[in-house]
Amino acid sequence: MLTNIIYLAVFIILAFVLSIAVKAITRGVEAKQIIKEEKDLEINNDNQKQNLEVVSQLKELKSLYDNGIINENEFKKAKDKILK
Repeated sequence: MLTNIIYLAVFIILAFVLSIAVKAITRGVEAKQIIKEEKDLEINNDNQKQNLEVVSQLKELKSLYDNGIINENEFKKAKDKILK
C-alpha cells in the first residue's frame, strides 16, 4: 500500500514537471516567433525608407533635367547610378 502511494506521488510530481516544461517550450517558441516578426517589420520599414529615398532622388534628378541644368546623357547616367 505504501508503495502505491509513493508511485502516485512520483507520478504527480512527474506530471507537474512535464507541464512546466511544456509551458516553457511554448513560451520560447512564441518569443522566437515574435522576434522574427519584429525583424521582418524592421526589414520592411528599412526597404520602404530606401524606396522613398530612391524616389526622392529620381524626382530631384528629373527636376534638374526639366530645368535644363543637366542634359539627357547626364540624366540617363545619373538615373542608372541611382537605380543600381
